[in-house]
Amino acid sequence: MADGIMSKAATMEIPINSNGDTGALAEDDGLEQAANPRWRLAEKDLQQVMVSGPNLNETNIVSGGYGGTAEGIIPTGSIKGPAVRYNADFNKRIPVPGLGPGMHHSSSSSSVAAEEPTRGVAVEKLETVKKWGLNTYKCTKQMLSERFGRGSRTVDLELEAQIELLRDTKRKYESVLRLARALTNHFYNMVQTQHALGDTFADLSQKSPELREEFGYNAETQKLLCKNGETLLGAINFFVSSINTLVNKTMEDTLMTIKMYENARLEFDAYRSDLEELSLGPRDAAAVARIDAAQQQYQVQKDKYERLRSDVTVKLKFLEENKVKVMHKQLLLFHNAISAYFAGNQQQLEQTLTQFNIKLKPPGADKPSWLEEQ
Repeated sequence: MADGIMSKAATMEIPINSNGDTGALAEDDGLEQAANPRWRLAEKDLQQVMVSGPNLNETNIVSGGYGGTAEGIIPTGSIKGPAVRYNADFNKRIPVPGLGPGMHHSSSSSSVAAEEPTRGVAVEKLETVKKWGLNTYKCTKQMLSERFGRGSRTVDLELEAQIELLRDTKRKYESVLRLARALTNHFYNMVQTQHALGDTFADLSQKSPELREEFGYNAETQKLLCKNGETLLGAINFFVSSINTLVNKTMEDTLMTIKMYENARLEFDAYRSDLEELSLGPRDAAAVARIDAAQQQYQVQKDKYERLRSDVTVKLKFLEENKVKVMHKQLLLFHNAISAYFAGNQQQLEQTLTQFNIKLKPPGADKPSWLEEQ
């Protein structure tokens, strides 16, 4: 009779409250379960298992045995605190190292923090490209409008005349430089020919006794002409070098500033035209905001344009003064050297080089020594 009661009690549904404690047992078919000592012992063991057993947040407890219905299932809750595992007797909880509730959150936070600098650089580059594209569009529109006569441009008549004069002067000085280089090449070839001819006359004077005097004084004449030609060649090279510096460095630097000034003028006119178009449109809230932004950009371009215009004016003034000084000295040198050479005045030719502090290189100075060739 007692065994039948225990087997029947093992399959009964055990209701569990929210705290994990067993509730009051309902009567089953008139059996007085509280009077049976074995049932009290089973109930005590069950309470001990429920209290000291595995965490209810990690386990599903099914009432009514393995064949019970889904109504007795207690779903697991969210895990709070460090992760643990249980030993075989369910009496001790052993924490698992490296696992915790904040591990996933910390790894995701670190990855987001690592992506933020890269994202910031990409946004900055995109913004730069956007501004460049907008500026290029406006400048291209302004340039086409000016070319087809539909747009207006800012003109400084005095400054434009000085710029045009500089460009014309540079073209003419480039022509002088090209001709001076051609003269240097031709004269160098003539000096080399005179040197070879003098050596030939000297050799023939040794091998032709009957014409020794004639070959001799012709050899001396060619050697003297060769020496004076090398002196004149040094003066012409100095003249060419100075003109080259004036044309390709000083004037070119000023023209680069002029190019920057012209680009700033085009940008200034483009933003000025944009501001004028917006001012003629409606005056709602969005239009007023666009007009304010266009006014700020216009002011920035205006300041840039005026600054570069001032720089161009100063550089043109200094360039003109420098050009006059340089050309006065170089033209005087060129005239005195050419006149002394063709007059046969060797002393005056040497004085001319001394006057302008020109030092001639000795023959073979450009060749490397035998130590440098090793």
